[in-house]
Amino acid sequence: FVDMSKNGHSNAGFVSDHVDNVKHQSGNKYSLELAEKGANNNNNKIAKDPDYNPYEHREVPHPTTNSETLFHLLKGSLGTGILAMPNAFRNSGYVTGSIGTIVIGFICTYCIHQLVKAEYELCRRKKVPSMNYPAVAETALSEGPAFFKACSPYIGTVVNVFLLIYQLGTCCVYVVFVASNIKSIVDAVYGTNVDVRLCMIIILVPLILINWVRQLKYLAPFSTLANFITMVSFGCICYYIFREPVSTEGKEAFGRAQDFPLFFGTVLFALEAIGVILPLENEMKTPHKFGGSCGVLNVSMVLIVFLYVGMGLFGYLNYGSSVLGSITLNLPEHDILAQCVKGMLAFAIYITHGLACYVAIDITWNDYVGKKLGPQRNKLFWEYAVRTGLVLITFLLAVAIPNLELFISLFGALCLSALGLAFPALIQICAHWYETSGLRKGWLLLSNFVLIIVGILGLVIGTYTSLKEIVLTFSE
Repeated sequence: FVDMSKNGHSNAGFVSDHVDNVKHQSGNKYSLELAEKGANNNNNKIAKDPDYNPYEHREVPHPTTNSETLFHLLKGSLGTGILAMPNAFRNSGYVTGSIGTIVIGFICTYCIHQLVKAEYELCRRKKVPSMNYPAVAETALSEGPAFFKACSPYIGTVVNVFLLIYQLGTCCVYVVFVASNIKSIVDAVYGTNVDVRLCMIIILVPLILINWVRQLKYLAPFSTLANFITMVSFGCICYYIFREPVSTEGKEAFGRAQDFPLFFGTVLFALEAIGVILPLENEMKTPHKFGGSCGVLNVSMVLIVFLYVGMGLFGYLNYGSSVLGSITLNLPEHDILAQCVKGMLAFAIYITHGLACYVAIDITWNDYVGKKLGPQRNKLFWEYAVRTGLVLITFLLAVAIPNLELFISLFGALCLSALGLAFPALIQICAHWYETSGLRKGWLLLSNFVLIIVGILGLVIGTYTSLKEIVLTFSE
């Protein structure tokens, strides 16, 4: 869990104490102003100022060090996604899963590098200190070929929609995770079989109240508490995984091809942090050290992939085909420590629901609904109505589909195939369209078209497979 009072939330858009200042500099409004100023001339020449360095013009009140940024990235990886990795390996097999996670991690890291480089180059051209993800996309397309240039006014909204859907999906996963673990505890203690939907109803009202908190600084202490609880709980989970020798006997080395899209979506959901990358890089004390072969990004991604492969591999080898959507649900039912772990993680996820939903609220209210309403006496009422409505949407989706693993796979494939793979590749093509020629341009197009195709296939096939499994599961 990333402390959003400083830098945002895993896989989130623009949420930080610095948000208003950065949005003013680099939001969608900025990109529209660029078009009005005629940033793209008729000759398609790119205005450059080799002396302008965006890093030197960033005014960050409390910049983060390299180690702090690294820690924030690592904290953001320890959530519901990593707990679902053993289930992902069930769909892929332990050999395919191990190799596949490393390959997907490499591709995600490469795409993040391309997005960060594109942001720097576009900031240098436009002489602005920083941009958010929608602004980078809009500015890049405005400098691309004619077709993409015509699409540039709309791409920022498209990116925001994907971010919004993903964040709402994350909140749905949170609701299902909390309710499923509460159900597991209640069933173990009282010997009952409580409907998981009843647990969702019980937590609904407090969930709405948490999301009524308007200032991030009041949510930050909950994030700190959740971080501590999560670290302790993960230590306990590792104890249960390794307390008995793991074996490959009876475990599949290679899964079925038709189940691979479920693995792909789950790993993307768990690994991809594309939305939080730019806010983190923008708030660094030494942002030039974010990239590079031994930079913050590469070091953090190597550690994250190592953690995910370890959790997925050994979790699957321990529990085999019986592994569930969250490995916490496989812990011994009548073991007090195991029930405490479930309760602690459910509480940690529960109290940080407001942080996850804050991004969806920020996009919906500040970028769209709030602007439409304008100055009104009852504007505060409508803000609370939007907050309540978004929580109810996530609640109703969770009630309709109370299946953790399918939710994770669905939203990973649907949103992160676009946000983490296809969009960064498209941005890279457009940002350097008029700068490259010959073999360099050929490589630019080939490498990024491959990523775009992978992203589109992941989105279409992964979403279709997840939806088909959802229909089959609940029709039975």
